[in-house]
Amino acid sequence: MKLNAKRVQELIVDSLEPGNTPEKTIIAEGIIRTFGFNVDKLATHKQEIIDLLNELPDNFKEESGGGWSFINACVDKNGNLWGQHHSMEELFCLGIAIGRVKCLIPREMWKILPGGVPYYVICQDDQPVVNKLEYQKTYSAVL
Repeated sequence: MKLNAKRVQELIVDSLEPGNTPEKTIIAEGIIRTFGFNVDKLATHKQEIIDLLNELPDNFKEESGGGWSFINACVDKNGNLWGQHHSMEELFCLGIAIGRVKCLIPREMWKILPGGVPYYVICQDDQPVVNKLEYQKTYSAVL
């Protein structure tokens, strides 16, 4: 599978949840945007999302590099430019939503990093994901 911005955008659009069923909505927070994805639609695209993530440089992978700056995700593992910042954010959010990407540093600390952007790692095994009900509880407690 060749990593390209058009396919990432198609996956985003197809996987979005219109907000009707909070228990079936997985929340993925990006750098600028927060997405709500339908859990069933994500499941149908999971392997393709993993394949696209595996096209990123090995430094992003848990088993080989341990994670890398978002800034470096604009090129694939062969050094080819595949997308711009919004496409990179979309790919990582898809990865977060399927439990295969996690942010290594809390948002509050991003400002000390190069470019003020996070470091992400692509995980071999599924990580916990946050559904809309959990997300709402977290943010309603803050308000």
